Amino acid sequence: MQFSNDLKDIQSKSSTENVAFKETLELLEWPRLCEQISTFASTQKGSCESKNLLIAFDLKTANELLAETIEIGSLDEVIEGGVSFQGVHDLSNILRRCSKGGVCSGEDLLQVANTLSAARRLRRQIFDSDLRPVLTKLVADMKTIPDLEKLLKYGIEDGGRVADRASAVLLGLRRKSQSLRLERRNYLQDILQRYAPYLQDNLISDRFGRPVIALKAGFVNKLPGLVHDSSSSGNTIFLEPQLVIPLGNKIAEFEGYVLEEEQRLLAEWSLLVGNNFSVLDNLCKIILKLDLALTRSRYGNWLSGVPPTLVDKQDAPFVLEKLRHPLLIWKEKYEQGNIVVPVSLEVSSDTKVVAITGPNTGGKTVTLKSVGLATLMARAGLFLPCIGQPCLPWCSQILADIGDEQSLQQSLSTFSGHLMRIARILETVSQEDGLSLVLLDEIGAGTDPTEGTALAIALLKTLADKARLTIATTHFGELKTLKYSDYRFENASVAFDSETITPTYQLQWGIPGKSNALEIAGRLGLDPLVIKKAQHLIGKNNIEVNKVILGLEKQRKRQQDAAEAAAALLARTELLHDELLARWQKQCEQTEEMQKLERQNLTRSISQGQKEVRNLIRRLRAENADGETARKVGQRLRLIENENRPQLLSNRNQGWLPRLGEKIRLIALGKAAEVVDISDSGLQLTVLCGVFRSTVSLAEVESLDGQKPVPPEQVIKVKSTKSFSNGSVLRTNHNTLDVRGLRLHEAEVAAEEHLRKASGPFWIVHGIGTGKLKRGLREWLQTVPYVEKVVDADQKDGGAGCTVVWLK
Repeated sequence: MQFSNDLKDIQSKSSTENVAFKETLELLEWPRLCEQISTFASTQKGSCESKNLLIAFDLKTANELLAETIEIGSLDEVIEGGVSFQGVHDLSNILRRCSKGGVCSGEDLLQVANTLSAARRLRRQIFDSDLRPVLTKLVADMKTIPDLEKLLKYGIEDGGRVADRASAVLLGLRRKSQSLRLERRNYLQDILQRYAPYLQDNLISDRFGRPVIALKAGFVNKLPGLVHDSSSSGNTIFLEPQLVIPLGNKIAEFEGYVLEEEQRLLAEWSLLVGNNFSVLDNLCKIILKLDLALTRSRYGNWLSGVPPTLVDKQDAPFVLEKLRHPLLIWKEKYEQGNIVVPVSLEVSSDTKVVAITGPNTGGKTVTLKSVGLATLMARAGLFLPCIGQPCLPWCSQILADIGDEQSLQQSLSTFSGHLMRIARILETVSQEDGLSLVLLDEIGAGTDPTEGTALAIALLKTLADKARLTIATTHFGELKTLKYSDYRFENASVAFDSETITPTYQLQWGIPGKSNALEIAGRLGLDPLVIKKAQHLIGKNNIEVNKVILGLEKQRKRQQDAAEAAAALLARTELLHDELLARWQKQCEQTEEMQKLERQNLTRSISQGQKEVRNLIRRLRAENADGETARKVGQRLRLIENENRPQLLSNRNQGWLPRLGEKIRLIALGKAAEVVDISDSGLQLTVLCGVFRSTVSLAEVESLDGQKPVPPEQVIKVKSTKSFSNGSVLRTNHNTLDVRGLRLHEAEVAAEEHLRKASGPFWIVHGIGTGKLKRGLREWLQTVPYVEKVVDADQKDGGAGCTVVWLK
């Protein structure tokens, strides 16, 4: 059974501790919480066990339970339809009967087979050592006995009937019985036709497992047979004809043989189930653990809960943010209750006692129960109904005295002291090792206020020495002052709206609260004169203390409002940051997309240009190509060059530069000045600062809004006189082209290719010959836009057989 080890731990504990813990469970309404949790179970066995959900008594077990809850919850979310326990049955009674040699029915054995099949499916879904290590380890020991499942499903049909195929003997007996039944039915049909006038109807009825026909009472001697029954009026006799009685006896005999064979098979299969008792019992326990884990997970999701962190350290804090009472959540959702107001709790390791004060019905007792239930839920592997990352120290003892077992359903809060219960709590805390959480409601109430106060102070100081944390509710003013004499004490209060005279159910830390009894009495209609007398009897000092408390509450409210406003501003800032980041990322994506598109266009343009150039070269190499073709090809190549020549963009300075009359700031003086003159280079400024006139460099100034100037680009002007003479430049191999032996269009193409690379005069050697090549080249060179001058070379460089081309 689930948590059997924990049950032994409970039974082994002392009687006093056991009683105190059981009382705590009742006072915190743990059974009622388990009743609600059981509604999320998938199997009947899981529902029954959830109603008696036990608490883990060691940290390792609690963490394993929590890990099971988390792992199966994540699996439940990813599987379509969730984790299913369909086909799982409670086999407790079946296994018990089979282990003692009993024989189970076909329906019971079929439940065993279906449970084995469901267990194998669950193991296949769960097994993943990386994602679900705890559950994988759990199901790794689960044996599904496929041979037994196959045998049972083969031998038993749906509904529990033993199948004909279970044994050859059974098949033969059933066939023989069926043949006899068919023969008997034919005889009866023949009798119905032959004796129709003597019959009340033509139906074959059944009496005591024997077939009978309805014979009129006056004709009983017409048909021999055995009378089994008669109608209430006596007019009809139900008779089994003598002709079919022997067949009926044989059928009954064979039915007995069939039943014996069925019982033999069921006994054989039941024996197999009994022989595998330990394996099947372990399988049922594992399935129950899985069902309980899924129950906890689904209940936690319904609560919108978060997994807690349990820390086995003395200095671990209690951290519970916006904790809601789980029973009140149920009441809100299913019983039209009020909206649950959450409470936040953060208690450091130095704090041992928290005294909660405030008005009646203000939520003090609900806070106690919420903290107590949260600690129990964490130990049971449940999620907590809060936000953030709840953290709790491992408390081996959770003890409570909540007065009269307050009923949350009726929203009642009464006050009564239980000294016997407190005595058991003290005895348990003193005897047992480990950390303890103690919850005390209205400590010291129900007796003389002076003695009650003294008893409460002594008790809380004793618990501060022995328990990890004690949370107590009180109306005694003296308990509020313990914080200022003992650092282990802390005050808290439930808020009260003094304008509407109603509690807000919100927990405030660090501020003691008022009981507000007189305000509540006035709201309930008590005579104002009586209230006024009561205020007079209270005394001035007490009134001043209440005023101080009221002032502290208002101050805390202002601080809380300011903190909430700061949090809202921070949230808006984060949203703005996220929005700007998203826009920047989108802009980067768009820029990248544009660059990609430009690269694609460039690649396409290069490809088209290469294709067209190849076509032009192919035209030039054609056999029918002539000079005109070469000229057109050359023009087209120049056009392509001009279209694809990169445009030189002037690198304009987009930075800030001062202008005449502009106000600037002198960096050295930190004062503003006016620009009255700028040098030709732009690097020197003449500025007027008041009556002071000075020349400063561009680097010593900045704009009034802090922009630094960007120096302008310096343009170097070179003056030169260029004269052209035939012998002024030397001829070399690099600036000489020999086109002798080429056709005119070939010479033009070669000359144009070299001229584009030339940077000075260029010599073209064409020879004298007939002069056709020279004239054609000269005419073509006159049309080239970047050619300035064409002359014959010096006599030493070739004379009339060589042309010198001067470029612009």
